[in-house]
Amino acid sequence: MNSAPQNQSGRLGRIPRVTVTRHLEPAVEERLAQLFDATLNPGDRPYTSERLREAVQTCDVLVPTVTDTIDADLIAAAGPDLRLIASFGAGTDHIDLDAAAKRKIIVTNTPSVFTDDTADLAMAMIIGVPRRVREGVELVRSGEWSGWAPTALLGRKLAGKTLGIVGMGRIGQAVAHRARALGLEIAYHNRKRLPEAVERMFGATYCESLDDLVRSADILTLHSPANAGSLRMIDARRLSLMKPGSSLVNTARGDLVDQEALIAALESGHLAGAGLDVYPDEPQVDPRLIRHPNVMTLPHIGSATREGREDSGMKVIANIRMWADGHRPPDQVLSGLA
Repeated sequence: MNSAPQNQSGRLGRIPRVTVTRHLEPAVEERLAQLFDATLNPGDRPYTSERLREAVQTCDVLVPTVTDTIDADLIAAAGPDLRLIASFGAGTDHIDLDAAAKRKIIVTNTPSVFTDDTADLAMAMIIGVPRRVREGVELVRSGEWSGWAPTALLGRKLAGKTLGIVGMGRIGQAVAHRARALGLEIAYHNRKRLPEAVERMFGATYCESLDDLVRSADILTLHSPANAGSLRMIDARRLSLMKPGSSLVNTARGDLVDQEALIAALESGHLAGAGLDVYPDEPQVDPRLIRHPNVMTLPHIGSATREGREDSGMKVIANIRMWADGHRPPDQVLSGLA
């Protein structure tokens, strides 16, 4: 527990009991402690399933992150006071939204906060993989660099190449905006086609099928949510459709890609490289990906800016306060049952 919170009641007639599963930015934790009866996690050890079960049995509000699995069994074990799951982050695939709706538990997230941060990181890999940045860094650090040479460490030029964007939501569009400045041609596949005016703004070409996009892309970048329909959608067949010497960037979810098929495509040389910020078995990363000379392996830092993490925490607080005051939270996520 932290210092005594301000006197606030509203919906509950008492100060809400809020459990936060991970260590957040200091300004966020300070404000949580001021406003609520907050149980924080300053040591930042991820909650075990047992500790999560204990938390949902005693709190009014749970503040989980993407590292916490809030499934139907956990929600069924929740005490009667749990009425809000105020998730830290935009994604909600770690929460069983239908199970929460059946228990009349409201779920919120923090959308839009990390759009630019994630797009920036995706662009770092969109540039870095074709230009073989990882290989260059390792060559210098190894002490084996023998100096400039006309044919040394040749990569691929970006201007005029096609960037294929899978998922043209906020982040996908932010990537397209940045990519146009580098002279990349933009093609995209989305569940719904964008309005013509938006396509003109990005100079983007719509591909009705994902297969067509995969065939056309020199660099394929993934910005889709994880769900049953997108699970391993980049599989061996689609990887085989990609151009020889093309590359893949994934800053979305590890489960979008069949990892074994990706490794096979990299090891065969069919793909020139990959940029990965997410993995199917985090925090484990397959050693074959780490060993590959042109795979940029990053530790899920797409949203890792101080500004973004603080803004996300403040959005969590805003959602809790609106709910505690008896109003609908601004970032309520609706399930299929809603």
